[in-house]
This record gives sequence, C-alpha cells and structure tokens, in this order.
Amino acid sequence: MSNHPDPSRNISYDPLPLTNDDHHTTLYNAPPSPDPRLSSFHTPMSNAGTLPDESLPLGAAQPRFMGQALYDDPSAIGIRESFASSTNTIPAQGGSEYNSSLYALNNPSTTGRFEGGYRDDPTDNYDAGEQGVPMSPVGHARVLEEKRATYAPPRAKSMRKIMILGIIAAVILIILAVVIPVYFAVIKPKTDTAEDSNSSEDQSHHSSSSAATPTSTGKPNVAVAVTGGDGSQITMEDGTQFTYHNSFGGYWYWDENDPFNNGARAQSWSPALNETFQYGVDKIRGVNLGGWLNTEPFIVPALYEQYINKSPPAVDEWTLSQYMAADTANGGINQMETHYKTFITEKDFAEIAGAGLNFVRIPIGYWAIEVRGEEPFLPKVSWTYFLKAIKWARKYGIRINLDLHALPGSQNGWNHSGRLGTINFLNGPMGYANAQRSLDYIRIIAEFISQSQYKDVVAIFGIINEPQASVVGQDALARFYLEAYNIIRTAGGTGNGNGPYVSIHDGFLPRTQWVDIFPNVDRMTLDSHPYLCFNQQSDADMSTYAQTPCKTWGSSVNNSMASFGLTNAGEFSNAVTDCGLWLNGVNLGTRYEGTYTDGNWPQVGSCDSWTDWQSYDDDMKNSILNFALASMDALQDYFFWTWKIGNSSVTGKVETPAWSYQLGYENGWMPKDPRQAIGACHNSSPWQPPLSAWQTGGTGAGSIPASVSSALAWPPATLSNAGDVTLLPSYTPTGVIPTLSAPTFTAAQSSSSTISVNVGNGWANAADTQGVFVEIPTCSYLDPWIGPTAAPPSPLCSGSSAASADASTITSPPSS
Repeated sequence: MSNHPDPSRNISYDPLPLTNDDHHTTLYNAPPSPDPRLSSFHTPMSNAGTLPDESLPLGAAQPRFMGQALYDDPSAIGIRESFASSTNTIPAQGGSEYNSSLYALNNPSTTGRFEGGYRDDPTDNYDAGEQGVPMSPVGHARVLEEKRATYAPPRAKSMRKIMILGIIAAVILIILAVVIPVYFAVIKPKTDTAEDSNSSEDQSHHSSSSAATPTSTGKPNVAVAVTGGDGSQITMEDGTQFTYHNSFGGYWYWDENDPFNNGARAQSWSPALNETFQYGVDKIRGVNLGGWLNTEPFIVPALYEQYINKSPPAVDEWTLSQYMAADTANGGINQMETHYKTFITEKDFAEIAGAGLNFVRIPIGYWAIEVRGEEPFLPKVSWTYFLKAIKWARKYGIRINLDLHALPGSQNGWNHSGRLGTINFLNGPMGYANAQRSLDYIRIIAEFISQSQYKDVVAIFGIINEPQASVVGQDALARFYLEAYNIIRTAGGTGNGNGPYVSIHDGFLPRTQWVDIFPNVDRMTLDSHPYLCFNQQSDADMSTYAQTPCKTWGSSVNNSMASFGLTNAGEFSNAVTDCGLWLNGVNLGTRYEGTYTDGNWPQVGSCDSWTDWQSYDDDMKNSILNFALASMDALQDYFFWTWKIGNSSVTGKVETPAWSYQLGYENGWMPKDPRQAIGACHNSSPWQPPLSAWQTGGTGAGSIPASVSSALAWPPATLSNAGDVTLLPSYTPTGVIPTLSAPTFTAAQSSSSTISVNVGNGWANAADTQGVFVEIPTCSYLDPWIGPTAAPPSPLCSGSSAASADASTITSPPSS
C-alpha cells in the first residue's frame, strides 16, 4: 500500500501471477512484443511530441508498468512518469484508477481503438508517421479475457480478512497438490476391484489392473497411501532405514491396508504395474537374482567355503544342504533361511529400480513346493521369500520373471539344477516320472501366479532353465513345452492379462529351430543365454570386444523377433573369459589358466588381471562398459546374470566381478542409465515393432492347429536312453495338491493387528481338479537321480497296477 495522504490511493492490488517457470504453451511463449527484428520502437505517450529521444537497445522489450496508475500529485495534475499510463491517468481525459495503467491498454468504455485482439500499444495509430508495432496475433498471446481476469478491479477489504483467506486458500492448495496426484496416479487406477480368484466365470479385462479389497478386523480400515520418489526414506521390516534414489521419475507405493495396489512405477518410461506392458515396444531391462533362492557356489561362495574342507566338499545345493543339516552347532539346515533373509533384501529391489531396470528374473528350485523321499533340500521356505519378492517388486513397480531353475532328477546335470551329475529329466529310466512330477510343479506355480492378486507382478513364467536338448532331443522337449503351456493356460486362461507369458529356453539350439513349432501360441517368449566365456579363450584386450555382441547376437535376435516372436536373453554377463572363483564349479579350475578338469585346455594366461577389479583403470572400466552397452543393444530384451555376487569369506571381496551388475554399477563399468545402450550397435535395420496380435494375447492367440497339437501330443512315445515310455516307471494323478502359502499383512494402524484381505487360495481355476502325480503303491521306482544307464525295474508293476497308471482320480483343489 501507498503512504500518500490521498485516500483514493490506498487501493491494494493482488500480486501479479508471474513466475520464472517456462510455460510450454503457445500462449505463454508467444513472440515478444515489440518484434526484436525491428531497429526502432514506439512507446505510447500522452502526445506525440513529449517522447524523449531515449532509444532502447535492439531487441529489448518495452517496460510494462505494474503499479497503480495515478498521477503523482493530486493537487497538481501532470503527466505521470509512466508513458504507458499517462493519457488515461489524467481525469480530464476520462482517467481513473479503474481504466488507467494496464487497464487502459484495453479500456472497455472506449470504442474503435481496441476492437479485435489485445494490443500492446493502444495508440499505435496515434501518429501515422510512426511505425506502431502490434502485440502478437490473436491466438498467440495473452488474450483480453485473461488480462481482465488477472487485473480485475480490486475490492475494498481489510488486510486481515485478505490474509486469513489467503492462508486458508494456501492450505487448501497444498492439500490438493498432495491428494490429487496420489489419487490419479495411484489410487484411482485401482478402483476396479478384481473378481474373486477362485471364480469360474469368464473375466473381461478392460485394463491390466487388479487387486483384492481388504477389510479390517478390529480397527476401522483407514486407507493410508504411502508413496514416495527420489530422496524419500524407506523403513524395512527389521527397522533398517535407507534413502530411495531414483532419478528416472520412478516412485514406490506400499500401503498395508491395500497390499495389492499396483500403482508403483519403476521409471517414467516403464509402465506402472497397473498399466499394460507392451512387449516388443516396451523394453525388458532386467537383472537376475541368481544365487538367492537357488544357490550357486560362484555367486555365494561364503556359504560353500565353510564346507570346502569336507570330503567331498559341498559342490551344489544338494550337498550343501546335507552338510548344513549335520552342522547343528551353526544352526543346521536353517542356515539356508539365514541366507535367504540376508542375501537379497528390499533395498536391492529399490536399488534395481533406481538403476533404471524394470524386471527381475528370480530362479527357484522345485523344493519351494515340496521334497520327497531323501531329498535334503529345505522345503517350502524359499517360497515364503519369493512372496517377499512379490511384495517388494510390487512396491517398486518391478515385474518378475519367475524361473523354475531346478527340476526333479536335474534337467542338465549342472550344479545350479540342484544336484551336480547326470540328466534324469526326459532321459533315462526315471526321465518320464521326473517329467510328470515337473509338470505338477509348473501347474501349482501357474495356478498361484495366475490369481488376480499376483498376475500383474509375476508377468513371465520360465518353465525350465537350460535343458540340454542335445541330450533329451528337441521333439521330447517340444512336447513337454506344449504340455506345460496347456497347463498354464488352463490355470489362467488365454489372452492378454490372463496368466503370465510362457518363457521356454532354446535348449542351446539355434533360435531358428524353434520357428513355427508352436503356431498361434498365446504369449510365448523364447529364452536364450548367450555367453562368450565358456568356449575358446583369448588374452585379447577388453577393448577389442566392443562390437562383438553386436556382430555375434544382433542379427539373430532381430530375425527371431520377426519369425518367432518375443525373444529374450534370460542370462548374459560381461565375462569374455571363464576366470573367477568356482565359475565352472567348485575346484574345477578354469579354461583360461589351463586348469579346467573337463577336457584339455592350454593355458592362456593368469586370471588376476580379469578378477582383480580393485585394480581396474579407467580404460578397463570403459571397455567393460562399452561391451555391456553393446550387449544390451544387441539383445534388446534382457536379464543380466546376475545382480549381486557375494564376497568370498577367504578374501573378503567379490571374486567374479564380470558377473555382478551391482558391483559394476557402483564402480563405473555398468551404465547409470541402461538407455545409454540404445544405438550402441549402430544397427541400420533393426527389427521394428509391433509383434503380431496373436503373439501378445490378441486376435488368434491360442488357436493352435489341431495337427500341431496331435504331432506334439504328450507324452513322447520314447525317451532318450530309455526307450518305450510305456515300459518306464510312471506316476498316477491321485495325490493331494500341495498348497502354496499366501502372504499375510499387518494393518498400518497397529503393528499387532492384522487385516482381513483376499490373498487368494493358491488356485486360480477351481475347475482344475486333477490330483498330483504320485507313486502307485504296487509299482517299483528307481532313485530319481539314478542316471541314464540304469535299467528300468522289472517287473515294473505287479498285477493290474500298470494299467492304473493312466487313470485319473479327481482331487479337490486347495480350499480357501
């Protein structure tokens, strides 16, 4: 307010709504007035002869007077110092505080001069000899209505009332600023309540969003939305706190009272969980959580090093579990749960999202469901930690590729299949029985993850990891794949949004050999694991590998995307040699140093320069980074193997650095933003999306020709190293279905209260009632890991039991 004694000057004006923000609209970014290209400017004035000769610099905008437009001295009327306000300030010329200054620019009481759009200079035609410069054309600048609205005539009111109203308005704006974004970004997308998971009715999916509705037991249900972005504080289950770092626009969301809310987003460019992930368009940028729920010696060496002096040492999870169980002084088999609890935590999921990744591939063993006989694995406990993985992935907007990494009897004979040794899946006398049991486990998992509460998070199901097609044969493997596919689609249904994508491994065959094997199959992706390090070794400098992934993998991925459909690299790493502690197996040596026990490998050099990551110079780090970027660009949709490598308990550091995304991210040889990989291969003719409709669950999905289903009927007539399948041990589907546990939640109002929420009963399709495969009491069976050279039992069964092997006894699914 002014201190001038004239009461007419005590008129308060609201501050102008001007900020330093850049308004991304035509209205607020119109060309300036006057036109900066002109060399002279016109300034409005009281008359044409009073303008001083004070030229403005070239390109300068005219000053705009923003205060009250009253003459300086009420007792002595004179021209005000603001030229723009002078004429209409003088009362003799009709001026007043309501039509002066900026109001005078568009005086509504005047006709003729201001007809049409807003003009910066109301007297631009005052002197025909001057070149008046109009404001920007209509539609490209602030319009008359905006000007009037902004500078409406003030009302006389007390400053106290204004301040009170202003404070109230500010509080309301702050509340709206918080509530509205949360509502539209998180809460509103989840207002469609999902149907009950065991309903047998057909579901119509209008979006990918799904959730169960919680109800309170005890205290009233208060929906407390908890969400945050970069810089927010996270408190984990054990009370540990950390700061969430995500510079990519991602945000987490978790509310114990609404535990199936899928509103979180990993990054701005990745669809939120309640939005559709467009495979082939949206890129899978993922990482494996290897060694967590399915251990491997080179990933978690400290677990195995404590039993390295045993004879024989622990070499796989089978022997590790045996030694742990006997080691009661250190906790027995429960040491495995300690590993589950500490190796991967919620913080890892937060860091994965913050690293720009939107998927995790999580390997699990079949013992997450059950064990039989003398199998030493810790049963069912790893499943409870997979449920934690679902919770954490949901919280940070990450999707999961669940990979069944270990099957009964072993599908490849390698240590990560559960037991190092021989292949007893689709191979040898127990090959058929082990395959039957494996199909049951696939079915049990599929029924769980196809429930509405979980299907948007567990988006891909890898049904078998790295089977050796060269041993079991592609025909038998293809039949198993089609049978597993049918089981999964029975659980969740056909079409986009109904159950997961089915991921099949190429079995180490060329991708081209899988083209047209499953025509019109609904949402199937082909998984390959391209590694460079397990063949011929070289001491070439890391920098020479910069374009190797592009040349080796790029074109084949393009061709597979075009001919098969969605193609993903379920595993790859930065390794170009097989250097690293136990990378090939416990005490098996390395090809690079000539110590590998399988075959004759000449020594190339020492592994120290490859494994001593603490001595990497900038050139080495940049070379690895370039290799990683080329790999990502060539593979397009990928999962790096693996996120974390544990320290050796002997050396206290990571001994296989080429395999740790986290270590590379922290030390400069993995990208801070995986989008840096785009264009690294300089591909002049990459595959162009979209995928065909049937490949993504659209029109035609699931319409597999009858001739194909007949040609790939299950089971195969014969098995590798076993012969006629009817002469082999088999199970009968009369067993009770094992129930996979569901998560429990604690209400946010009290740490001691629980909330009642529909977590599902573990079985998506109530009509799927066949029992699981179990032994026939009067038949004989061999050890599931017997090996391919053993002869089948003879006689196989006594009496008429053999015929009963094909009979089905209906067993009810788990009750809710």
